[in-house]
Formats: sequence, structure tokens, C-alpha cells
Amino acid sequence: MQDARFTIGHQFKTRGKASRLCTVTDILRTYNAAGELVRIRYVATHEMMGQTVTDHDVCETSIMMGTL
Repeated sequence: MQDARFTIGHQFKTRGKASRLCTVTDILRTYNAAGELVRIRYVATHEMMGQTVTDHDVCETSIMMGTL
């Protein structure tokens, strides 16, 4: 498996009727017992009604489709 495609600070828009501007704030890497990289997920935040909302399970495809 490859390393993370997006860096911290990368911005993208969510899909749908009410799209939001999100920013990648962290990269989560999961390893198996053999030390092999199994999965990469991203943590992203956006603003909603004055609050910061955090999504802890964003996949690369979601970010690719919404890249500005």
C-alpha cells in the first residue's frame, strides 16, 4: 500500500446539496501485526453554525472527488 496522498491542510468540498469546505487535520494509519500498512484514513474538520465539526473517518476517494 502507498503512503498518504493528501497532506495536513489540504482543503476539499463535500458532495451533496449542502456542500461544506473541509480541511484535513490529521492522517490515521492502521498497521497489522506484521507491521504492514493496512489502511489510511483522514481526519477532517469544517465549520457549522459557529462550531467546529470533526469527521474521523474520511477516505481518499471522498477527498479526491471534492478537491478544489
